Amino acid sequence: MKYLLFCLAFVSLQMYSQDKYLTKTGTVNFEASVPAFEEVKASNNSVTAILNTENGNFAALALVKGFRFKNALMEEHFNENYAESDSYPKATFKGSINDFDADNIEKSKTYTIDGELTFHGKTKKLKQVPVNLFYENGHIKMAGEFETIASDFDIKIPKIVSNKIAETIKVDFQFVLSKK
Repeated sequence: MKYLLFCLAFVSLQMYSQDKYLTKTGTVNFEASVPAFEEVKASNNSVTAILNTENGNFAALALVKGFRFKNALMEEHFNENYAESDSYPKATFKGSINDFDADNIEKSKTYTIDGELTFHGKTKKLKQVPVNLFYENGHIKMAGEFETIASDFDIKIPKIVSNKIAETIKVDFQFVLSKK
């Protein structure tokens, strides 16, 4: 019986030491605008993300239909013709923050993150994406940006609009993560 209690206590301590920070209101924005044409820009403010401060593992999930554009027709075209969000409803990122040190995030610090971005059924490795992290008022704030290319995700831009939509897509993200 004592052995069983010891094992339960040990497992409980192990589970407790795994500090995870979570949000369901993260923001991911992307832009594929071309000068002199209508802005191609969207934002999703309901992205779920989790950071394990024990090892720096990070994951995020965005529902593709959660991206909002200024123009409703552009949003419809994005979901139906480009992202095909009925077939590919989620975008995910899974990775790890390099040299992550939970004890040093009290001050703003730039790390890099490596991982895999999955969108439109295709996965692309991302390496050395700069990420700013800091701890404030019980939350971990995380922000960064990177660029990717539409063709990496088999997104075909029709010739008729190819001069109005950039092939290179700028993505930025912000998360305020709270202890789980």
